[in-house]
Amino acid sequence: MTANAHDTMAPSQVARLAAVKPRQPRLLAFFALLRRSPVGTLGFIIVILVVFLALFGAWVAPHDAQANNLRARYMPPGFVSETGVFTLGTDQLGRDVFSRIIVGSSVSVLVGVVSVIIAGTIGVLVGLVSGFFGGWIDNVLMRIADGLLSIPFIVLVVAISGVLSAGLGTLILILGLTGWVTYARVIRGEVLKAREMEYIVAAYAIGQSRFHIIFQHILPNVISSAIILAASQVGVAILAESSLSFLGLGVKPPTVTWGLMLADGRQVINSAWWMTTFPGIAITITVLGVTFLGDWLRDVLDPNVRGRN
Repeated sequence: MTANAHDTMAPSQVARLAAVKPRQPRLLAFFALLRRSPVGTLGFIIVILVVFLALFGAWVAPHDAQANNLRARYMPPGFVSETGVFTLGTDQLGRDVFSRIIVGSSVSVLVGVVSVIIAGTIGVLVGLVSGFFGGWIDNVLMRIADGLLSIPFIVLVVAISGVLSAGLGTLILILGLTGWVTYARVIRGEVLKAREMEYIVAAYAIGQSRFHIIFQHILPNVISSAIILAASQVGVAILAESSLSFLGLGVKPPTVTWGLMLADGRQVINSAWWMTTFPGIAITITVLGVTFLGDWLRDVLDPNVRGRN
């Protein structure tokens, strides 16, 4: 725009142009929103720290998580030996508790993320198909979901573990195949509302296929609900892994997990309290961080919540 053209503009037009700000890149906009929420920022920091430890824990751990030293069994936090400082003490085999917590974070993150991806993918697809087509398809899929909900979780895990060999892969599969029901019900409800909207009717009117309508029009408008749910379910999956490993139904030794660390220390909780206390704190902080971040994502992505703020 030339200077002469600028001079001929009305003052109100000039004021509006001056108020227009260049659009921020999405990443910068994300962090700008995050800084406004102390709880969301805390959750984000915790999640990033846990992910970092999960990826690089084997390199940053001060000791070998599997190294035994029977002369240093059940040593309290702050114990110093010729091999270094054991900040959080040692376990029944003289292994460093702090290093095992760091290394064990990789299993928790892997189980939480992968199981949620499996459950979310299945649940979103089932919810889209059930809500969009309705009729007998909806009835069949929702009755299957009701059947899974009617079976106690522990009974289902024991049954599947009896068929499949116990291990990390089996645990992820169990959590993924039993966790899709929540996603399916939430997405189905969103699809039932979305398919009655005017833009869906218009898509039908111009001859677009059902496949195109589902994945190009409906899915982008309901995926935020799945993201919000997935953020909260990661913490649930981490708790489930810890609980099942504690009961002996999940990951088996020598794999290091927080649940197994709790199981190892339960017999000596009075004399070696650090073996259960510190892994329990790690689980609590991680789940709280995921929950805080999930709550912030809900506030940002859910239009109903944004409308009340």
